[in-house]
Amino acid sequence: MSPPALRILPVGPCAVLVELPGLRQVLSLQAQLRAEPSPGQVDVVAAAKTVLVTATNSACAQRIARRIPSMDLSLEPERTSRTVAIDTVYDGADLAEVAQLTGMSEESVISRHSSAHWTAAFGGFAPGFAYLAGPPELTVPRRESPRTLVPAGAVALAGGYSAVYPRESPGGWQLIGRTETLMWDSSRENPALVTPGDEVRFRPVRPRLPVSRTQGSTSAPAPASESSGNDGGRESDNDGDNDGGGLLIVRAGLQSTFQDLGRPGFAALGVAESGALDRAAFRQANRLVGNPAGEAVIETLHGGLDLQAKSDQVLAVTGAHLSATIMDDNGGTRAAQLGAPFLLRAGQRLSLGSPERGLRSYTAVRGGFVAEPVMDSRSTDALSGLGPAPLLAGQLLAVGTPAPASVVGAPEILADVPAAADAAEIQFRVMRGPRDDWFSVDGFERLCAQSWLVTPQSSRIGVRLDGEPLVRRITGELPSEGTVRGALQVPPSGCPVLFLADHPVTGGYPVIGVVIPEDLDRAAQLPPGIRIRFHPVDAGVPTSAAVGS
Repeated sequence: MSPPALRILPVGPCAVLVELPGLRQVLSLQAQLRAEPSPGQVDVVAAAKTVLVTATNSACAQRIARRIPSMDLSLEPERTSRTVAIDTVYDGADLAEVAQLTGMSEESVISRHSSAHWTAAFGGFAPGFAYLAGPPELTVPRRESPRTLVPAGAVALAGGYSAVYPRESPGGWQLIGRTETLMWDSSRENPALVTPGDEVRFRPVRPRLPVSRTQGSTSAPAPASESSGNDGGRESDNDGDNDGGGLLIVRAGLQSTFQDLGRPGFAALGVAESGALDRAAFRQANRLVGNPAGEAVIETLHGGLDLQAKSDQVLAVTGAHLSATIMDDNGGTRAAQLGAPFLLRAGQRLSLGSPERGLRSYTAVRGGFVAEPVMDSRSTDALSGLGPAPLLAGQLLAVGTPAPASVVGAPEILADVPAAADAAEIQFRVMRGPRDDWFSVDGFERLCAQSWLVTPQSSRIGVRLDGEPLVRRITGELPSEGTVRGALQVPPSGCPVLFLADHPVTGGYPVIGVVIPEDLDRAAQLPPGIRIRFHPVDAGVPTSAAVGS
């Protein structure tokens, strides 16, 4: 018997996308790659008919691409015996619509959904969001117009899957109910309540009316259902150390967050890598104050950060070109040199001005900032909300102890970063695919032939571009599949979005190309109004039009 047909497509230099006949082969490949990881393998992201495999470098990605065709995809993955029960109130806004689409009554939809054995096939979209495969008669399309906000705990259907939204987010699935079960909790040993291979049963419960307090009553308001799977929450605290030292935030600026090298390896759970956007500036800041390369620093957008030392500290500021001023408690001021370590004595304040070039600055302190790690990282993820909360005025930041024998670095030259007034276009090298065939025959060439305007709607999730729209050749819906940092995803507008560190783990719009990792630091510093141009380069990852038959 010949092996099932598959295609292996490059996704930039460090990842491959494997197209497979169906979910059975997807789960088989995912299980084998997770059970016996290839050298340099980082993440394995399964979807309905694809598996995305990311690696530490291009050589490892090439070895993975060569290994996959020899794997036996007829092997069934081991099934877990774990069953997760989710108490559900079936009163969703789309329940009547689902009944009409399936030709059932609302009561029949509830009965079929709650009696079915659902299997968690894969994760994605958001931390804790699991695609649950179940009975084909409950297959319904997504809503024609997605909601801008779906509440946390919404139980939904789309395609051949059911799911629970773990947090408030936009979404286009059909809502049939709600639950109080906590699908994701970073304080748990395994934050995701449901992981691939688990069986899920939805237990119908009746809503309970809130109980009003009467005089003399000590009863608390009742929960929204008869029972709840909530596991409780936790509080994290970055308020500083106990001896009065550290750094006080006088002004936090527009967007100041802790960032390190991120949390790679959790994409299968819907968790993006996140981390510092300009990694060269991040590493430089830590190097200057004598910290290990992965120590957390403050990433600030558009300057405006104002810190006061409560004890003597050694700091360094890199990234955007801006003014950095040290103010004494007697009103005297002096300039702090960018790209060099400097002493901030107790009582002195450091103020960062608005950037003349670039967008994001990185402030490191000798010994590193003390913050509670979430999934091995102190990075704040803007999309999922994982990690420490964004920094606020009045917050006291604790500082750790410098590593033994560590030394403060010598001054260094800051990397050149762009300014909105620059006439020259910023060049980015881009690799074709994996979905360039979804566009007109010359679609990729049109991407590279024009200059694109960086819009103000850009963020840590991605850089939104404006220009002559790219034309789709295939107009149907692309099933969600794994994406990478650097991907150029093209929504219906035809104007690409360049994904950055906080991008969604999976996406349903085609990716026409991928910017190489070496150029992504510059993407972090692109101000609105500047123009960029893409230059095509070869992928270097072996591809396969069809393997097997």
